[in-house]
Formats: sequence, C-alpha cells, structure tokens
Amino acid sequence: MSGHSKWSTIKRQKGAADAKRGALFTRLSREIIIAAKQGGGDPAANFKLRLAIQRARAQNVPNDNIERAIAKATGAGSDEQLEEITYEGYGPGGIAILVAALTDNRNRTVAEVRHAFTRAGGNLGETGSVGWQFEAKGVITIPINSRDADELALQAIDAGADDVQVQGDAVEIQTAPSALEEVRRTLESAGLEIENADFAMVPRATVDLDEKAAHQALRLLDALEDLEDVQRVYSNADFSDEAIASFAG
Repeated sequence: MSGHSKWSTIKRQKGAADAKRGALFTRLSREIIIAAKQGGGDPAANFKLRLAIQRARAQNVPNDNIERAIAKATGAGSDEQLEEITYEGYGPGGIAILVAALTDNRNRTVAEVRHAFTRAGGNLGETGSVGWQFEAKGVITIPINSRDADELALQAIDAGADDVQVQGDAVEIQTAPSALEEVRRTLESAGLEIENADFAMVPRATVDLDEKAAHQALRLLDALEDLEDVQRVYSNADFSDEAIASFAG
C-alpha cells in the first residue's frame, strides 16, 4: 500500500469528510452521472455504475440522490455537461501527482488546481509529464480485523489478485482493471468484508519523503482533494507511519 493510500484509508476510517458532506455527496453523485452516461443506467449491466453506487452508499448518500443522479445521466434530469479531465504535476519533494476531475467549467477547475499546487510549493505540469509513472489497476481494500493477514493475502492471490500488500490493519489488493469485479465477488462470496473497491492509478515506484516534505505534500494532497471538481488524487509519495501520525495529530 503506497503512503498516499495509507493516508486516504486513515481519512476514510476516521470519517474526515463528514464535515464536508455536501461536497462529498456532490462528488459521488457526479461519479454516478458519468458512469451512467458511459455505460447506461442499469447497475446490473454497468460495472462502473455499480461501483459508483457502492461508494455512494458506503458514505450514506440517500437513495433519492442516487436515483436523481442516474435520471440526470439518462435524460430525465438537468442538462449539466460534465467533462473528465486529468491534471498532472509535481509536489514537495519532487513527488508526481495525478488529479482526476469532473467539471462543467474547465477554466475554473484548472485555476483552482493550479492555485493549490502553487500555494504548496508544487507546480502544475503538462499532459504526459508524470502520467507515465502510474499504471491503471483495480484496488480492493479489506480490513484485517481478527483474521490472519497472510491467509487473507493467500485468498486474494487465489482469487486472481496481481499483488497483495499488508499495511497496518488493512490488506490492499491490486488486480488488472478487467479483473476487479471478479476478484471482488470471489472475496465477498468467501465472507470477507470489502472496505473499498475501485479503479486507481497506482505508482510504478514510490518516493520517500522526510517529515517536513511529507507534511507539505499531505497538505497539498488534502487541498486538492477538497476541491469540489476533484474526484481522485494519486501520488507516488511514500509517507512513513511516523510522518502520517504526526500530521494527523
């Protein structure tokens, strides 16, 4: 599990987004809209939509909100036009950052993303500047709870996982994007709790940061994730447990 993944998992477990629930609901609803536009409004036939709905329900988004989002995407709602854009840049310590956004105003979004980079001592790069440092993966997170971590890892490998990493109280499972649903279903049918299942851009290699640079990078990543148009933020930073603990405290 990369350092950025560890920090994202900690924030999810602590419910850090609760104070900004309205913005979170908007972000999750937009994911549903895009997924339904691309693959249709039937979750049974649209895996990406099914994942988006699962994420929304995990954050207690009301069913009415979910249904309205699907209706918007399938022609029964507003004419809001959303565009998917990925921004690339560098953060403190030279880390590479990908920012996936959904926006109805690309000029507003790029200005906000650039401001966040600049304020944190990073810089927004050109398309292709850092994207080559990441690869698309399916990522499944399973809490260890009272189970044996090595047994969980073996189950994941038997289910078709490409890679399994044990970190703290969770197991992060990586799959080929096309295998995500099959592996998730296999693990679920074995009685395992799935904390999160999603597509992600995973760094091919990570960059270690000292505590000062780590705190600067974490502030930048948090600032980017707080932007309303930003859906996902990925980095190749590897934060130590000590740096994450001191930043969280």
